[in-house]
Amino acid sequence: MTTPSLQDGIDKAGSTIKLLWKPGAAPWTPEVVEREYAGWRQEQAAWHEGVALLNLSHHMYDMWIEGPDATRLLADHGANNFENFAIGQAKQYVPVTAGGDIVTDGILAREDEHRYLLSGVPAAQHWVQYHGEKGGYDVAFVTDPSSAFRPGGRDPKLFRYQIQGPLAAEVVERVFGGPPPRTKFFHSTPVTLNGRSFRALRHGMAGQAGFEFIGPWEHAAYVHETFLEVGAPLGLVQVGALAYTTPSVESGWIPSPVPGIYTDPELAEYRKQLPLFGIEGQRPLNGSYFSEDIEDYYVSPYELGYGKMISFNHEFLGRDALLKAKDTVRRTKVTLLLDADDVRDVIGDGRDPGFVLTYARHRVENATGMVGTTMQSAMIDPVGSVLSLTLVDTEYAVPGTEVQVVWGEHPGPGTPPDADLGFPRIRATVQPAPFNQHARTLYRQGA
Repeated sequence: MTTPSLQDGIDKAGSTIKLLWKPGAAPWTPEVVEREYAGWRQEQAAWHEGVALLNLSHHMYDMWIEGPDATRLLADHGANNFENFAIGQAKQYVPVTAGGDIVTDGILAREDEHRYLLSGVPAAQHWVQYHGEKGGYDVAFVTDPSSAFRPGGRDPKLFRYQIQGPLAAEVVERVFGGPPPRTKFFHSTPVTLNGRSFRALRHGMAGQAGFEFIGPWEHAAYVHETFLEVGAPLGLVQVGALAYTTPSVESGWIPSPVPGIYTDPELAEYRKQLPLFGIEGQRPLNGSYFSEDIEDYYVSPYELGYGKMISFNHEFLGRDALLKAKDTVRRTKVTLLLDADDVRDVIGDGRDPGFVLTYARHRVENATGMVGTTMQSAMIDPVGSVLSLTLVDTEYAVPGTEVQVVWGEHPGPGTPPDADLGFPRIRATVQPAPFNQHARTLYRQGA
């Protein structure tokens, strides 16, 4: 039986929008880990006020890229600067299409001179592997899917644990019997715990300092239990799947941009190689904003705030398009702080709305009409309301600007995009992205 491709799914549905539009789609949350441990409110509070342990071991898709052409392949298809990319360093990898639209980002770590590890949402890995094989690069690929797709229910190859929050350094010091390793932001250093070797990546989330520990799965249980035991006197809290999805809203990372791969005739072969039941064919679209044209959902890396990562010191796919777009960026990434009273009235029916998480593309409006779309919204209990990572027309990106979020689910094809469906409005105020001041100003010092 032939496995259907993404192109098969588009053809059968009649359009990409008809394939992907799913009103009321349940938001993605990490697999395997419990939905809550201490309760999502307490778990959010932990990385703001104390210390939190997050398990990233199961939802990351890993791909090792190794061979003499590994750097050339990644540089040919990534907008990043590959000069002085040190062994042990990681970067947010930015692959774009020929038209300059983001494919999706990923975390790229250099493990050796000719070996890299690309982790995250697998759209970037699919893109790199396709071009590596099609282009005849001298590289080999080893993949480890997320636990939801890993065959045979086997364990991951790697464990990943984040220790985050104001008390993170103290927990790490107690675990290793000394101060945390002095490491630049997004650089890693080898560490040893009772004879078990792994790496510590200096990281941060929601504006709080911390580390991500990465190592072979055989050490996973021991490392996890050690952190729990040592961290207990300091109030360490495990973070469940619900709360795990929310710090990106505070730290300004948009986790679900639509890959710009669905319409270019030159990418028909690529779409025929992608599986229908993968990220590109199954990540749903929904919300009060609706368009029949999937290209209206494409985004530029500039809009996502990745302009500083783009380097024109080398040739790469999409370079000309990004050069052309550099000075004509239409939208800016901001955080919307939704009015707490309106949130209670619209989402909570006048009461506590509880946990809120959606990746819906909701319309953002002011008196002139539509001025943007939300990309991810979540209840942040320490803030006391819902925050929405949003792309708005640049002229409305000034902090303090007042807008409204149209909260509802457009039914999709068959109903006009501009139909008046009586959706409620939630007042909101434009704030910077990242929302957290520490994330904006401090935790990249020494990068």
